[in-house]
Amino acid sequence: MSVKPHEIVERALELSRADGCVVIANETSTANLRWAGNALTTNGVTRGRTLTVVATVDGAEGTASGVVSRSAVTAGELEPLVRAAEAAARDAGPAEDAQPLVGPGTAAPASPGFTDSPAETSSEVFAAFAPALGEAFARARAGGRELYGFANHEVISSYLGTSSGLRLRHDQPSGTLELNAKSPDMTRSAWAGRATRDFTDVDPAAIDAELARRLRWAERKVDLPAGRYETLLPPTAVADLLIYQFWSSAARDAAEGRTVFSKPGGGTRVGDTLSDLPLTLRSDPREPGLEAAPFVIAHSSGDDASVFDNGLPLPATDWIRDGVLKHLLTTRHTAELTGLPLAPGIDNLILDGGGTRSLEEMVASTERGLLLTCLWYIREVDPATLLLTGLTRDGVYLVEGGEVVGEVNNFRFNESPVSLLSRATEAGRTEPTLPREWGDYFTRAAMPALRIPDFNMSSVSKGV
Repeated sequence: MSVKPHEIVERALELSRADGCVVIANETSTANLRWAGNALTTNGVTRGRTLTVVATVDGAEGTASGVVSRSAVTAGELEPLVRAAEAAARDAGPAEDAQPLVGPGTAAPASPGFTDSPAETSSEVFAAFAPALGEAFARARAGGRELYGFANHEVISSYLGTSSGLRLRHDQPSGTLELNAKSPDMTRSAWAGRATRDFTDVDPAAIDAELARRLRWAERKVDLPAGRYETLLPPTAVADLLIYQFWSSAARDAAEGRTVFSKPGGGTRVGDTLSDLPLTLRSDPREPGLEAAPFVIAHSSGDDASVFDNGLPLPATDWIRDGVLKHLLTTRHTAELTGLPLAPGIDNLILDGGGTRSLEEMVASTERGLLLTCLWYIREVDPATLLLTGLTRDGVYLVEGGEVVGEVNNFRFNESPVSLLSRATEAGRTEPTLPREWGDYFTRAAMPALRIPDFNMSSVSKGV
């Protein structure tokens, strides 16, 4: 019988000879479906375990840390893993982010079920979704379009134990659906994605109908030059841009003058107004439907995370409130360095703008502009302004007189999400969305569509 994850955590802590020890066991199970040309192609279920050991060693000059992570660790491989972490700590210099390990008095509340078996997914998660997908295949076939895509469901049970007495656990389900519809000659393409916890809220028929409408829009082609256009960014595109902004919001980098959140002359822009709209960008581990780990789970240290902070509780945090920058990412160490409040990262992101209109209603009130589907291949050009470049994909549509009148060519864009927030003239209704570019790393997002009066389409792209 295999060793249970809580047992391997306890055994690793028993084996430790370091001054401090943190052990994180991640038990992962996944189930997936893939399809092409209106037919299922593959399906499967996998299981896996990753163990991370953080050893801390006190010395005359300070505390050092060593981190070693390995997959598929057996009971016999456990002691060598612990010794490797201790050796890494002894060989390292004092850790700049060293802090006392989080103890029960300052940690998140004790987790129920620490000694229980990990949560698991299975093909049963698709019990209702798969037949509905089959019906969508039939409708697509009859309508002269082909569906391609995949559905993936993953459950990660994280067990966190420390020599300071913490025993915490979090079960994280994550599901994604990506569906692409193409015309038989492959000249027209439309994409839609959904994030879900369990696939009970995913409707393949509704998504297929949405894609069919977009393929009809694409029957008329309109060539447009590069330039600045009034543009409607759908929630998925807004999510991709703001997730990159979130990842780029470390307080230390800002305080040291390296980012868009640095104040000229020194310090950070915390307290500055970033948007005239009442936009609030926030994270909350208890957000309904977007629940995330309520405590820090850090497998490595950096300017936005610290292994010494493992187990710290994660309260709801407003990064931007009513257009004003309120918090930047901090660890205990970088909070002390910058003088800013402690604000560790949280694994979800919500933008509220007070809007109530759907994307369709925003289209109906657009005299002339562009409607995007999604963005991809997003890369940073200039960290000082957070200027990003990337491409549009799977449908850019021309809106005239409140109606979509055709599909236009794809573009390369050059924009900063911080600048976009300052120039946005309307935010629609906030809704859960799947980021297209970052969906492999960040799935828990809720965003509104944004109206940008002068989105910079810097050049024409031949991409699809």
